[in-house]
Formats: sequence, structure tokens, C-alpha cells
Amino acid sequence: MEQPENFSYSGSEVVSEEWWKEFNDPKLNTLIDSALTNNLNLATTWEQFQEAKAIRKRQSTFLLPDIEAQSRAAMSRPEPDFAGGENVQLGVSAAYELDLWGRIRASVQAEDFRMQASYFDYKAAAISLSAEIASTWYELVTATEQLQLVEEQIKTNEDIMKLIRARFGAGTIRAVDILRQEQLLKSTQDLRIIYETDVATLQNQLAILVGKPPQNFSETALDSLPQISQLPETGLPLELVRNRPDVQRQYALLMAADRDMAEAVRNKFPRLSLNLTAQVRSNNFQNLFNEWAYTLAGNLVAPLIYWGRLRAEVDRTEAVKNQQLYQYGQSVLTAFQEVEDALIREQKQKQRIEILAERLELAQKTNKQLQIEFINGLSEYLDVLLSLDQQQQLQRNMLQRKREKVQIRIDLYRALAGGFDTGRSPPVE
Repeated sequence: MEQPENFSYSGSEVVSEEWWKEFNDPKLNTLIDSALTNNLNLATTWEQFQEAKAIRKRQSTFLLPDIEAQSRAAMSRPEPDFAGGENVQLGVSAAYELDLWGRIRASVQAEDFRMQASYFDYKAAAISLSAEIASTWYELVTATEQLQLVEEQIKTNEDIMKLIRARFGAGTIRAVDILRQEQLLKSTQDLRIIYETDVATLQNQLAILVGKPPQNFSETALDSLPQISQLPETGLPLELVRNRPDVQRQYALLMAADRDMAEAVRNKFPRLSLNLTAQVRSNNFQNLFNEWAYTLAGNLVAPLIYWGRLRAEVDRTEAVKNQQLYQYGQSVLTAFQEVEDALIREQKQKQRIEILAERLELAQKTNKQLQIEFINGLSEYLDVLLSLDQQQQLQRNMLQRKREKVQIRIDLYRALAGGFDTGRSPPVE
């Protein structure tokens, strides 16, 4: 892969690990803090890490000897007629494989890297959760704003309806103009239902994200979107690779695949194991510990003919390693793309908002002028109606564009994000 150049744009503000605090929104902070503790999907990901941690610990025990205790007791009667009496045995045995070629150690290292990958997966899930909550929260804020705006537009359209009905009685307006104004009024009333539905369903979605039943959640949204700060410092591309947990996860999986391949190669070499047994035996309890027997044995096993099975396993693990290598490279490229996309989209979104603001200003001036001309009998009401409809649509579009700008900044923060403290400890071995 080619050496990456610096990103297209960069600011001077350093973003904290808890990136959502850049919005200066206490309600958003509370929602994310609650979700990091109570979200069930995130809790599931944490338990998956705990599973990987236990597997790694289990694998590491193969570097230590296995020690077992054995006991046996029997009694034969009648003793004069049959040999025996009490038959008691106690023993301790230990088995240990010498890791001559590092085969066992390689398997432990593989599980260690998989454990790290699981932890990075948890960190990536926490970042995704925080971004999803921020997106849903500001969608709720926008839907609430849209609902307030539509209520105002409905009031405006009702007032105009009263005005033109009065003028219709005076014979200065056509009946079709009343019907057209009625259509615009019904259209805005339909939008009110849509935004009311959006507000309710987004509240339910937030409730699930923070781990609460929807019927128990009643968080009310703000009345405006936050102000977007200056562009954050993007840093160097290689810093991004080192910080992003999803990229770190892919690297850990690559290293785990490398260790799996090393284990497969070393599995072709001879194995040497030692067995130590200590045992006491007696035909009565009184003489049980009078005599001891010890056995120390060595066992050497070398593979001779496996019909290519071990070589095939090496080839398989090598193919898996190459897959992980390509996936790691792809994750790096995807990380670069996400940052570049967010930077470009933010710059273009600013331009779109500026143009939309100019269009809205022109629409307001046009509508005002047409209303004056209509009152003076210089223009048809259809012109006023079309201008009013366009102005109201542009007002709603402006709120949507501003929300998109906030979403783009969320995407940028997420693309640049490393890890942050979730209240749970990282793996320590």
C-alpha cells in the first residue's frame, strides 16, 4: 500500500476522547453515560471479551504441568478365606510437555491476540453506540423543531384562509383560490402528523439505546441544534491507524493468525513429555504410608506419516493469515476514506447551507412583494400561493440541512475517534 499523504483539511482544535462533549450538550452527555452502563448490546460485547479472556487463560495453563490425585479403597471379606483384607491406594501424578519448539507458547500468543481483538471490538462498539445516540438525539431535536415550524406554518395558512374567504365574500377572489389554499393547509397538517410520529418513534429508539423500556422514557428534546465548532485537528494518517479500535482489532486478528500458523508449523516437530507418579499401597490402613513407589517416565513422539495432513494445516493457516492481512489493509483504507469523506462533506455542506439561506431570503422577499401586489390587485393569488409554499418548504429544508451538518460532524468525530473510558478495565495479563 502506498504511503498515505496528509488529509485534505485539518483544523487546530484537539478533540477529547469523549468527543460528544464538543457539542456542549448536557442532555446528550447524560444519555451516552447511561447507555455505556445500561445498553444490552454493549454489555453483550463486553461478555464476549470476558469469554476471550477466559479462553486465553485456559490456553496458558498448557504451559504448566497437569497434577492429579488418585485414591482407591476396597475391602474384602472374609479375610481368612480370601487374600486381601483392606486394599487402600493413594497416589499423585504429574504430566508435563516440554515446549521445545514453542508450539504451546505460539497457541497462547494467538489467544492473547484474539483477546485483544475482542477488547478492541468492545471499544469500537462503544464508539458506534455513542455515535448512534448522538445521531438519534439530534434527529429528535430536528423533528421537534420541524414540528414547531409546521405548527407556525399551519397557523399562517389558517390566517390566510380566513383572509381570502373574507375577500371571496367581497367578490375579489375566485373559489378555486380557496381550494388551493385549503390544499396547502391540509398538506402542512399532514406534515404535522409525520413529525409527531417521528418525535415519538425517535424517543422510543433512544430509550432502547440507553437500556430502558420505551414506555418508561420521557426525555424531551432541545429546541435547537448545537453550534458546530471549528474543524478539529485530523492529525496524521498513521496516527489514525494507531488510534482507531476497529483497525487495531484487525491488526490483532492478523497477529493471531500469524501465531496460529507458527503453531501449525511447530506441530510437525517431535514432542517430549514427562510423567511423574508417586503412590502408596497397602492391604491395611495401619501400614498405608510405610512404603512409597515413584515412577518417572519420558515420552517422545515424532510424526512420521500423516499423509500431508500437517502440511495442509500449515497451508490453511497461511491462507487465513493472508486473508487477515488483506482485511487489515482494507480496514486502514476504509478509515482514511471515512475521514476524507466527512471532511469533504462538511465543506460542501457549508456551501449548500449558504446557498439555501440565500434562496430562503429571496423567497421571503418574493412572497412579501407578491402579497403587496395581490392586495393592490396587481397579481393573481396563485402566484402568492406558490411563493408561500416554496418559502415554507425552504424553511423545512434549512432545518434538515443543519441537521445533516451536525450528522457529518458526528461522522467525522467517529472516524477520528480512538478509545475512551467506558468504566470497564482493559485486559491485563
